[in-house]
Amino acid sequence: MIRNREGRLFVQLGPRDEIIDAVGSIQERVLRVAMQMNERHPRKIVTMRLVRRLLGGMFGLLLIFLFLTPMGCYVTRGAYEEAKILSRRKPITKLVADSTTDKLTRAKLSLVLEARTFAHDTLKLKTGESFTKFSQLDHDTLVLVLSAAYRDRLERRTWWFPVVGRFPYKGFFDFEKAKKTAESMRKGGFDVTLGASSAFSTLGWFNDPLVSTTLKADSVTLVNTVMHELLHNTFFSKNNVSFNESFASFVGARGAERFFLSRGDTAAAKYAIADWHDDQVLGAYWAQLSKELRAAYDVWPRDSVRARLAARDSVYLLARRQLVDSVGPLLQTYPKSWAERVTLNNSVVLSRQVYATSLDQFDAVFESEGRDIVRAIAKISEIAKDGGKEPEAALRAWVRRSTNP
Repeated sequence: MIRNREGRLFVQLGPRDEIIDAVGSIQERVLRVAMQMNERHPRKIVTMRLVRRLLGGMFGLLLIFLFLTPMGCYVTRGAYEEAKILSRRKPITKLVADSTTDKLTRAKLSLVLEARTFAHDTLKLKTGESFTKFSQLDHDTLVLVLSAAYRDRLERRTWWFPVVGRFPYKGFFDFEKAKKTAESMRKGGFDVTLGASSAFSTLGWFNDPLVSTTLKADSVTLVNTVMHELLHNTFFSKNNVSFNESFASFVGARGAERFFLSRGDTAAAKYAIADWHDDQVLGAYWAQLSKELRAAYDVWPRDSVRARLAARDSVYLLARRQLVDSVGPLLQTYPKSWAERVTLNNSVVLSRQVYATSLDQFDAVFESEGRDIVRAIAKISEIAKDGGKEPEAALRAWVRRSTNP
């Protein structure tokens, strides 16, 4: 290869048509190659300069986004906290084998490994490296989750995130920031819910470890959580959070039921069934309450805010009585006082529905597939993918066709 400095020699000798070599054909070919390369070099240099400038500009814009914009700061903080969690990972197998690990922790970690293996081998869920590591946190709360809704209409306040799209909730590792944001939104006229979450999934982007906050749960809830989060590794429909989470709720519950039955633990299996029963009862309650609220709002024009708020208050007054008198007695795993204490507002209704939308439809597929959870997961995934941007509508349509051929 001819170097640039050798190419520049030809430029110094004069114009290209003045360079003549009569010595021989081999030298002539060499000169021609040299002159052609010299002619192209300026273009390469200009191109490389443009590429470097573009890359530098993109890097600068990235830094501005990450450190000077609200969303960028949020993403940066989330990445930092995720990095901390990942940096503390320890192999669960080693912790289980370590005699210095306390007995209860070893038992629960062993249960997680068994549930993960069952999810992969039996339920055919994509596990990747999730739940093979454990991270001990510094505090009892992993993340605070903020949800909000408009008071004068049943509509979520959503947040947009890079890559994954819009979500009806926002997680905060900065707890003070979460509380300030919640209070600011309340003052801005929103119904707000702010609660702790013990687990989360990066949808397979990273090796999600089991965190110490999740390990505090009882055995059934722990297994349910593992199945729930691994479903997110297996299936994800962009901008369809309610469908994704409700599908995961179904898999978590029915998956836990089958897991404990396979171990011969009928007591735990019965509790998993009772828990799923309560999810469906409350799912139907939230759906009916949502329908009644929309009907009450629709009576009044959008600009009749006071009338709309008064209509909403009337609906919630009746809903509380129904929850205490009719729904509460049906619940098998909730404290008796829960129905009287739980907050009722638009944010609560919509937040609850995120995890409990159309649960009966998922169970209808489960029944149609002979109560085989593996076949049900595959069928629901197929229906959802065929449904494109409307997986819930596709699921409902399939259930209608299957029950009324």
